[in-house]
Amino acid sequence: MTDQPLEPRLEDEELHEDEVVEEPVAEESAPAPDDSYLRLAADFDNYRKRVAREQVEWTSRANERLLNELLPVLDDLERALEAAAEHEEAKLEEGVRLVHRSLLGLVERHGLSEIETEGAFDPHVHEALLAQPGEGAEEGAVLQVLQKGYRLGDKVLRPARVIVAE
Repeated sequence: MTDQPLEPRLEDEELHEDEVVEEPVAEESAPAPDDSYLRLAADFDNYRKRVAREQVEWTSRANERLLNELLPVLDDLERALEAAAEHEEAKLEEGVRLVHRSLLGLVERHGLSEIETEGAFDPHVHEALLAQPGEGAEEGAVLQVLQKGYRLGDKVLRPARVIVAE
C-alpha cells in the first residue's frame, strides 16, 4: 500500500497484481445509545404536551356546545320572572327565581359571563338590531338591550342584541 493519494485511472491503464485500489470509506457515526434515548424522551414529552393541549381544547368545545344549548332556558326563565312579577303569585315568582339563580350559578362556574351593554356600541360584542333616535343619548350609545350577550372565557358565545342611538 502506498501513502499516495488515489488518482483516477484511465481505461487503457492496467492494474498490476500488487496494486490494490482503495476507495475512501465514509465514516458514519452511529448515534450513541444515550443520544437516541434522549431523542425518544423528548419526542414523548412533546407528544404528551400536545395531547394535553388538545384535551383542554376538546373540553372547551364541549362546554361551549352545552352552554349554547342552555342559553334559551336561561332566557325563558328571565321572561317567566318578568311575567311573574306582574302577577300576585309570590310563590311562583320565588320558585322561578330559585331556578334562575341556580342555573345562572351553574353556567358562571363553567366560565360563562354576561357581556356589558352599558355605554357605547361595540361591534365585537354587540349586534345592532335597530338604530333609532335617542333623546339625550350620544350617537352609537346602547339604548336598550333586546337579548343579553354572553362570553365563554374570552370568546363571544352570543353577542348582545341591542338598539343603538342614531
